[in-house]
Amino acid sequence: MGTGSGLRIEERGDVTWLRIERPEVRNAFDPPLLAEMTSAVRRSRAGVLVVTGSDGAFCAGGHLGELAEPEPERLRELFEGALRLFTEIRNHPSPVIAAVNGPAVGGGNELVVACDLAIAAESAVFGQTGPRVGSAPVLGGTNLLALSIGEKRAKEVSFLCRRYTARQALEMGWINAVVPDEELEAEVMRWAQELLGTSRRYLEIAKVSSNAWWNLCQESFRSGLGMLVQAIGSEDMLEGARAFREKRPPRFPSRDR
Repeated sequence: MGTGSGLRIEERGDVTWLRIERPEVRNAFDPPLLAEMTSAVRRSRAGVLVVTGSDGAFCAGGHLGELAEPEPERLRELFEGALRLFTEIRNHPSPVIAAVNGPAVGGGNELVVACDLAIAAESAVFGQTGPRVGSAPVLGGTNLLALSIGEKRAKEVSFLCRRYTARQALEMGWINAVVPDEELEAEVMRWAQELLGTSRRYLEIAKVSSNAWWNLCQESFRSGLGMLVQAIGSEDMLEGARAFREKRPPRFPSRDR
């Protein structure tokens, strides 16, 4: 079942697949898509949810066109909408698996961090874009990711905005498994079926308990969002987004002071 926002919902028994279908922007999200995904997660009664992308991309995070021509209220809704989606994923009683079928960068990588488990195709690439495009990954990239890969590595990821292969991500503890591209969906379904063989009640208890670190990050998420909102329309935001769209190195005004 497709929606006008760019989300396709596929029911496979007791497993629900949420597939982002916005190939023209590498599956980047905007406020309507975030709202639809949040609603779909909230409504789902499936035993396992899977989040994935389409056309060779997982998710490019927030659409950079929003940063290049910022409308404060719309950007605020983009930031807040991402946090609502990630929180809904964490609060859902069933496990949520990221089936990473291609690049997961920026907010797309933070979507992977928010999911309970992550299985990647060989072609998947991970990383943040924040300081290179006039933003910062405050909803997982600067904080929660450190619990998986360590503080120094997480700072490397969020400060330098490098790209990491699926194999590198696996070695760092960023994701759970890597498989050939053509085997991704079958492997995800194998994990899902294994999860469906456990007690639903006690799996939910285990998930709620595992959210201890996520819960501790709430103050960091909110304060980070507050700073991003205050910086909407800054010279560095405009320059970073425009340079990205024009495929040139950015010339950040804050570097000239």
